[in-house]
Amino acid sequence: MDTQKLWKDVLETIKVSVSGANYSTWLSQTFIISVKPVGETGLPADRQVVEIGCPNAFIADGLEKRYFTLIQDSLNQVTGIKNEVVFSVQQIQNETKKTIESPLFSQNLQSEEKSLEDDLKKARIRPGFTFENFAVSSSNQMAHAAADAVSKNIGNAYNPLFFWGGVGIGKTHLMLAIGNYFLRHNPDGKALYVMGEEFTTEIVEAIRNKNTQEFKKRYRSLKLLMLDDVQFIAGKEKVQEEFFHTFNTILREGGQVVLTSDRPPTEIQKLEDRLRNRFEAGMIVDISPPDFELRTAISLIKAQQKGMMLDMDVAQAIAANIDNPRKIEGFLTRLLAETNSFKEKITIELVNKILGKTNGVLITPQRKATLPQELIDAVCDYFSLGKRKLLSDTRTRPVAHPRQILMYLLRVELGLPLQEVGRLVGGRDHTTVMHAVGKISTNLSTNGGLRDDILGIKKYIS
Repeated sequence: MDTQKLWKDVLETIKVSVSGANYSTWLSQTFIISVKPVGETGLPADRQVVEIGCPNAFIADGLEKRYFTLIQDSLNQVTGIKNEVVFSVQQIQNETKKTIESPLFSQNLQSEEKSLEDDLKKARIRPGFTFENFAVSSSNQMAHAAADAVSKNIGNAYNPLFFWGGVGIGKTHLMLAIGNYFLRHNPDGKALYVMGEEFTTEIVEAIRNKNTQEFKKRYRSLKLLMLDDVQFIAGKEKVQEEFFHTFNTILREGGQVVLTSDRPPTEIQKLEDRLRNRFEAGMIVDISPPDFELRTAISLIKAQQKGMMLDMDVAQAIAANIDNPRKIEGFLTRLLAETNSFKEKITIELVNKILGKTNGVLITPQRKATLPQELIDAVCDYFSLGKRKLLSDTRTRPVAHPRQILMYLLRVELGLPLQEVGRLVGGRDHTTVMHAVGKISTNLSTNGGLRDDILGIKKYIS
């Protein structure tokens, strides 16, 4: 059986039922590892087991929870028989070089890769920032869809495309992903990524050195201009004037402009009205801070890029404690250094130890052996609750909320099994513990007071 063709046909069937953003996030990097007939040897199989390869544990878990039935039905439809589906974590094998035997083709392939690398460098685009490794969730789904549409229809989809939002939420990643896609599919196209501050400096230098014509020729001949942190040009008369004319020229010639800012055009002070009007004539997309699920995905993807494999509980612990993707990447760098320097395995205990340090609460070796009863006492003291009341069946919010925090800390900080957490907190079922941990983890991304409570309890312990 040609598994590649089979999976291609299945994905074409699935595409009809899912959005482009969800398809890109969950299904674009999957493949069939194996197809095993079920039944007695020598007899026709009435059904088969299809093993689906996923790039990481987050994707495998998400597919099983979200799309299991859709995938199974699509397989049944394409194959005409019943299929059992299992998901495994495995990287897709690159067969390209294996199938090319001629040295000439091999040289051409290397030449094309080198040419693309040069084009990306010339355009100031980092190779790793692509749509394939951008995690999508409800907080950035609209932005991803807009960027994908622009990359496939430069100059015609949304022009200009304006992303705004806080630090570390993926604005620059999406912008560079557009540039990556454009240069991969348009080798002769001209693209350039520049920061607002750099654009300003280049104009000042051009005026000072009397070579503004060279500056204009360079920018106005672009097919794709990506200006990051456009708010930096506000209040600078000459810079805004030059950008206005550059902007108009690129759009008139059928080019594309992509912009990012930390605020929408209406809130950028000292921005000229003519520029504000042109920005608002395009597509303006705000990107919200990543939720817990998205931060978990980011942790897994970034770790994989660094050659690290994280267990799901480890990724969730990172996501629950760090709310910024850039901080997640910094934490993973620290984690990698720890594992390389001290030859330690990546465990939930090691992650919690480093999280304690990076969050300002130093967890000493003695604190690693924190007892569950110490944690229970700390929660009681912090919320001024009696232990008997905290562990009772009372469901009023003043008691139930601290109890959920306690279950979260016992599970995440001490790494106790769900059943053990339930036993310690009044003999509760493991599903109750799972609900509590999930609720606290999800709310950590948006509830500053909750983060303060957990940090306060950690200080009690330390």
